[in-house]
Amino acid sequence: MHHDADLGIGATLRALAGEAVRAALERAIATGKLPDSPEAREATIEVSRPAKPEHGDFAANLALRLARPLRMAPIAIASALADALAEIREAGPGNAVATAEAVAPGFLNLRLTDAAVEAIVDRARRDPASWGRVQAAGEATTRHVNVEFVSANPTGPLHVGNARGAFVGDLLARVLEAGGQRVTREYYFNDSGAQVRNLGASVLAIREGTEIPEDGYHGEYVVELAPHLPDELAAPPAGPDAATERSGELREFAVGRWASDRIRAGIEASLANLGVRFDVWTTEASLHDDGWVDRAMDNLRAGGHLYEQDGALWFRSTTFGDDKDRVLVRSNGSRTYFAADIGYVLEKFSRGYDHLIYIWGADHHGTVARLRNAAEAMGLDKSAVEVILTGWVHFTESGKELSMSKRAGTFITLDDLLAELGTDAARWYFASRGANVNMDVDLEVAKRQSSDNPVYYVQYAHARIASILRKAADTGLATASSVAGSLGGGPEGTLARVVARLPEVIEDAAAGQETQGVTTYATELATAFHAFYRDARVVDPDEPERSAARLALVDATRISLANALALLGISAPEAM
Repeated sequence: MHHDADLGIGATLRALAGEAVRAALERAIATGKLPDSPEAREATIEVSRPAKPEHGDFAANLALRLARPLRMAPIAIASALADALAEIREAGPGNAVATAEAVAPGFLNLRLTDAAVEAIVDRARRDPASWGRVQAAGEATTRHVNVEFVSANPTGPLHVGNARGAFVGDLLARVLEAGGQRVTREYYFNDSGAQVRNLGASVLAIREGTEIPEDGYHGEYVVELAPHLPDELAAPPAGPDAATERSGELREFAVGRWASDRIRAGIEASLANLGVRFDVWTTEASLHDDGWVDRAMDNLRAGGHLYEQDGALWFRSTTFGDDKDRVLVRSNGSRTYFAADIGYVLEKFSRGYDHLIYIWGADHHGTVARLRNAAEAMGLDKSAVEVILTGWVHFTESGKELSMSKRAGTFITLDDLLAELGTDAARWYFASRGANVNMDVDLEVAKRQSSDNPVYYVQYAHARIASILRKAADTGLATASSVAGSLGGGPEGTLARVVARLPEVIEDAAAGQETQGVTTYATELATAFHAFYRDARVVDPDEPERSAARLALVDATRISLANALALLGISAPEAM
């Protein structure tokens, strides 16, 4: 029997099934049921959940993969493994498999013992805070990951298009942490480019009553900023150089940085409203000021990866498979955004990260290769630089697509979206879709159907359980300390097996760097609970022992729902 003490934070039913198949393979070889070979001894054990629960808890395809190297029929190999598992079970306690069956063409179907399931479920109540979290495996075991996301230019409030990165990045950071990795959340502000100068020129134009430049910003938020511009910045430049173009540019940059600082404060407030936090805030200006861009270019120059042409400085990106070389310093002496990007990569790795993840919009597709090529050219691990491109978000209202332009001032802000849908519903909506999937959102439909959003179904299940536990306490019924010995294959067993899957769901979410599986699991668990509550009387004063065991299972379900929702940054209400 597997006791709770045997199951660490990373234990899953899937791991137990895999260990059992490995033990069966070793026994079958040792007893001569299967031939000994390097292919067999070094085989990777894979188990998955069958499409139909009646086929068992897990299925292994090992026999199919060993058929050719062992020169045996897959069904014969599967039968040998099933026999070995039966022998192990008969030899004494300590195994997690109740039954093993070989089925055509060569699958090994496994049903785990109730004791193994109970031990996993009991861990939820014994340590609710860590329930579901797993230990990272393989190369990710001690990985320290930097996740940089949102990083929208501080030239306007966050709109729902660029804010998709907020949902994707925050959810990714959460699942990586739950998967046992160390994560640093970072936001990068581009505060040195022409767009900052254009923002300043726009504020000045409104303040002075002149026409906003063609490449300026026209949003209402710019109009609201203008009256608050400090007098010392609003005043025209004085002195002998006042009329020069350079003087005007410096003034526009100064005003632009002031405005971007104000906008940045609003961006931070919007993200806090969404429940998104950052550990590090980095500005493009700091990369230049602190010498990281110079260091990166010196590194590339020393490696022979830079050359001058037409007065500009180029990076030989084609050496690394790019379709063309890339400019770092223009002929007028100004540095490109790419120059800052390579300085940023070098600076990040200097902080000791093992892996860098950038969350970018789909329009940055052309930047990915050059960034990774530059990392390789600087002697950094190219494979440790990962870019996730988020899909587009198209919003429509009254049958018309809404444009998303900061310059034109026509966009839906993140705050607007949260006010319409609520933070929980918005988070669920984005968590249930892949990061790179394009999304079409009809705002009218979203608002009309928000009460039917699956998140409310899951939250209601949590609130209902909380109500049941309160009722039981008021009735004087105790909750058992363990579900051990109470499953018995009835409705309890069905619900318990769903509860026990949470660590596997989180393990898969961290490995796949996606959260759709978490929303699917939460919905399935809520459905399983409602079915269980329909078929099993939980609060029953006439059956106090059975009630106590069922209350323990229901409480483990509550913890699993709460932890799944918390992983998504969604609240778990006690009452609705």
